[in-house]
Formats: sequence, C-alpha cells, structure tokens
Amino acid sequence: MKIIVNGEAMEIASSTLAGLLMELGKGDAKVATSLNEAFVPKALRQTQPLKNGDRVEIVAPRQGG
Repeated sequence: MKIIVNGEAMEIASSTLAGLLMELGKGDAKVATSLNEAFVPKALRQTQPLKNGDRVEIVAPRQGG
C-alpha cells in the first residue's frame, strides 16, 4: 500500500501503525505518532489500521537548550 510518512511517499507492507514502526526499524524507539493529523497514543498503535493514502508523522523527542 502507498502512504506518506513524514512527507515522503512510500510503499509499505504493514497494515497497522505498530507494524509500520517495526517495518521502519522504529519499533522500540520512543516516538510520537500521528495519523492524518490526529495524535495516536502508543497504546493504540497495535490496533490502528493503515489504509492507502494515509499520512503518518513520526517524531522523536529532542533534548538540548
């Protein structure tokens, strides 16, 4: 299926948000996620389905000052 991840079009095999994170090598990373501009909490990623054309944002926290 084709989706947009952080502004980049890509073809993925995963059908859930958690699966996408694993596919991208971010399964254990501490990240925030949104799907079509709506925040998706970590607890809901396993059951959050993805569909063709979805827009996903994956953001890692930053530290510094």
